[in-house]
Amino acid sequence: MKKAPETLRSARWFAPDDLKGFGHRSRIMQMGYGVEDWAGRPVIAIINTWSDINPCHAHFKTRVDDIKRGVFQAGGFPIELPALSLSENFVKPTTMLYRNMLAMDTEELIRSHPVDGVVLMGGCDKTTPGLIMGAISAGVPAIYVPAGPMLRGNWKGKTLGSGSDAWKFWDERRAGNITDKDWQDIEGGIARSHGHCMTMGTASTMTAIAESIGMTLPGASSIPAADVNHIRMCAEAGRRCVDMVWDDLTPSKILTRNAFDNAVVVSMAMGCSTNAVIHLVAMARRAGHDMTLNDFDRASRMIPVIANVRPSGDTYLMEDFYYAGGLPALMKRLDDSLFLEERTVNGKTIGENIAGAEVYNDDVIRPLDNPIYAEGALAVLKGNLAEDGAIIKPSACSPQYLKHTGPALVFDDFPAMKAVIDSDDLDVTADHVLILRNAGPQGGPGMPEWGMLPIPKKLVKQGVRDMVRISDARMSGTSYGACILHVAPEAYIGGTLALVRTGDMISIDVPNRTIKLELDDDEIARRRATYQPLPPRFTRGYGAMFSKHIQQADKGCDFDFLESAYGGPTDEPAIF
Repeated sequence: MKKAPETLRSARWFAPDDLKGFGHRSRIMQMGYGVEDWAGRPVIAIINTWSDINPCHAHFKTRVDDIKRGVFQAGGFPIELPALSLSENFVKPTTMLYRNMLAMDTEELIRSHPVDGVVLMGGCDKTTPGLIMGAISAGVPAIYVPAGPMLRGNWKGKTLGSGSDAWKFWDERRAGNITDKDWQDIEGGIARSHGHCMTMGTASTMTAIAESIGMTLPGASSIPAADVNHIRMCAEAGRRCVDMVWDDLTPSKILTRNAFDNAVVVSMAMGCSTNAVIHLVAMARRAGHDMTLNDFDRASRMIPVIANVRPSGDTYLMEDFYYAGGLPALMKRLDDSLFLEERTVNGKTIGENIAGAEVYNDDVIRPLDNPIYAEGALAVLKGNLAEDGAIIKPSACSPQYLKHTGPALVFDDFPAMKAVIDSDDLDVTADHVLILRNAGPQGGPGMPEWGMLPIPKKLVKQGVRDMVRISDARMSGTSYGACILHVAPEAYIGGTLALVRTGDMISIDVPNRTIKLELDDDEIARRRATYQPLPPRFTRGYGAMFSKHIQQADKGCDFDFLESAYGGPTDEPAIF
């Protein structure tokens, strides 16, 4: 049943014949609008995460006009609302510290303004989950517009992938294999257009997840940012948001448990970022679904990696993925493992949206019987070193480290590691297990992307390019290697990782999903009895609130008071 104009949420501000209504109408007329602009029309908020220092969203300054054009075409009234930008490269210590702030920003922008629907503009890593989490909690019709991946990088005729090739060539520079001039040329060639990382890093993973849960237009997640199809998609999203308001198509009608299970399946097949786990768990729990790490590991056992995109793949980037058919084509190959009746923002089901999808390059999007990795992208390890779980991306690490036992080399924080990692005197071999701790949600603070610890320089010079690394931190989705991440509970709050000493033997067994500190329970208990907690990271402001309410990695790192189960929905603002 269609909404009537008088039932629009914005009508509570603009329709009443009283003093408050007068104030709202007169002030919007102050900006040059007339009654014809808003009366009986859905007001569509466009939440824009553009900023002057967010290269992933540089084109949003003009793309917002394309969305507005679509809103006007469909008979709506668009208003742009700026939100926290969260530029992955520049925000320190980590954008993860502020993902929940963006979620709160989004939720309160929607709730406090006279809006009937919302277009969410994001793409840089934390903006996708932050925006969608806020929209879930606000509850008005919402559609997501992904920023799109940048174009391929280039250096001396070689195709460069952002992030992945940065780590690769940095090691070559540390080993003395490339010159300073080469390095400068790589800097100038690796990111040559607006848009987010064009590898299957966190940005591309999360925009694909937004599509797989039904929050974007079909095929929207992989359109390159510089492609003209991206402009057309933005206008279409604006038009569609107006129709969603009349249909009252809210996130709760789209984001079922099955929708999130679809996202887990798609993530495994894409060779997703390890960060997908934290963000997808947080989004699902916002929507009232108790997703756990076990859901990812179960899917990983059944779903192969079929997207041959770096860093799991060897050659291709997101531009190639788009031209090969994009996410609808990948999902078509997975249709036996998906819930096809789930509704999406265009009003159709997943099954209807992918019915005509085709794969145009079988090497980019592989058939299920010819995957690039036989199991899914991620695995969940558990044991006495990670009672609540840890994550590894086996599709992007050296096979010899899927089963490994070696002595620990422990660093208590990032500065301690950085101070010695390039020393030729460091007592380390390729068999060592590098451990960085106190870098989790509270300890980091904010769980920075420090989990891909650099290979010690003396080993890099010997030709070593991978070794086992364990951390309660995260790593960039563009990273690779035998990195075990998100150890929960984290060391900072007294998890077993805090008790490890240099020289202790650590065993990992990815096929059997185990991670173990090779000490008996009595020795672990003795060490725990003498453990001294670290001082607080924050004593005031947002950081103090963050420390008090942030949950552990296995729970998605949302604030406890923001989850749907905390206290029920928030009432609409009173208008007096």
